[in-house]
Amino acid sequence: MNATQTGLLAGLILGLAATQGFTAFLVTLAIGIIGLVAGRVLDGELDLGELFGKGRDK
Repeated sequence: MNATQTGLLAGLILGLAATQGFTAFLVTLAIGIIGLVAGRVLDGELDLGELFGKGRDK
């Protein structure tokens, strides 16, 4: 299991802390997405500097 999958899984598990209704679904989804992004950054598949305009100078 790579860091992307681990991050997504960890985010979804942490999101399950709120287990009531549609709001809990949205919280779980948001935390899952945060975990996915963190995992992609750790795998080197996503460079946050490029997203925010602070990428490497050529």
